[in-house]
Amino acid sequence: MDAAPAHTAHVDGGARGNPGPAGFGVVIHDAHGKKVAELSQYLGHRTNNYAEYNGLLAALRFAIAHRIPSLKIVSDSELMVRQMKGIYKVRHPELRKLYDEAQHLTAQIEYVEIRHALREHNQIADRLANQAMDRGKNSPHPETAPHQT
Repeated sequence: MDAAPAHTAHVDGGARGNPGPAGFGVVIHDAHGKKVAELSQYLGHRTNNYAEYNGLLAALRFAIAHRIPSLKIVSDSELMVRQMKGIYKVRHPELRKLYDEAQHLTAQIEYVEIRHALREHNQIADRLANQAMDRGKNSPHPETAPHQT
């Protein structure tokens, strides 16, 4: 059975200093290329891998909440992509919790594909992640709830 035309979620996360001020960015397009959401969140003092996984989780939660049956995820995090595909083991306990949650959420979507892309092919998500980190840096009480546009 062929999957429905896929929405595409470009996800990115980063931390300045690693660990340091961290955030993620996600941009989601429908099967016709129309942008349906931009998500970003400041995560506090975290690692870049923690931020990458939180971007993935935000994309998966959005897909479930909006009943998106088919999702293609694009990330410039080779580590996260290879862990999600089962190529690399997840050794870090904190990342293991995020990985387990991502696997649980993925199982709730009819079709999910995850692929690696070079950073230059993930520019909007990268910009959103940097904006999230800037929000944290520039505010004495940064928001920690997801920001959606």
